[in-house]
Amino acid sequence: MMNQVEKRKCELVEKLGIFLEKKEQLAPVAARIFSHIILTGKQGTTFEDLVSGLCASKSTISTHLNHLQGLKKVSYFTKTGDRKKYFILNSDTMLQGISNMVEEWEGEKELHIEVKEYKEDINKTLKEEDRFDLGFHDSFIEFLDGAIESITKLKEKIINHKH
Repeated sequence: MMNQVEKRKCELVEKLGIFLEKKEQLAPVAARIFSHIILTGKQGTTFEDLVSGLCASKSTISTHLNHLQGLKKVSYFTKTGDRKKYFILNSDTMLQGISNMVEEWEGEKELHIEVKEYKEDINKTLKEEDRFDLGFHDSFIEFLDGAIESITKLKEKIINHKH
């Protein structure tokens, strides 16, 4: 019989797993393993915990766990006198994700600036009623600047918290 906390964790592993499947382009089992590790935290989770918690075969868990380690999304530590590996989230994973996000947003911003400049030039040749409205680009560029600034502050907090 599962207690409320375990039941809640199982439901969240599933929900987070579905999200990570799409966001990180992971196989369903790999996404559930990653979710389980995220929700277990610093104490780490063992191979046995994953097999029983996710109701998957040892070979399936092993394959996907190796894949996640290869992607540097998870790492492990051992405890003195205990031969088990305790799997944890690789702290650089979050920082890498943020860096990728900023890079994507910077690229999108550059594209909007380029499109806006093109439309500004074309507007000079068009009649008033045919001109492009540039308000959307201005608003979107402003939004991206704010988003980039916010996520960069978060990244700095994570880096400073680690040291």
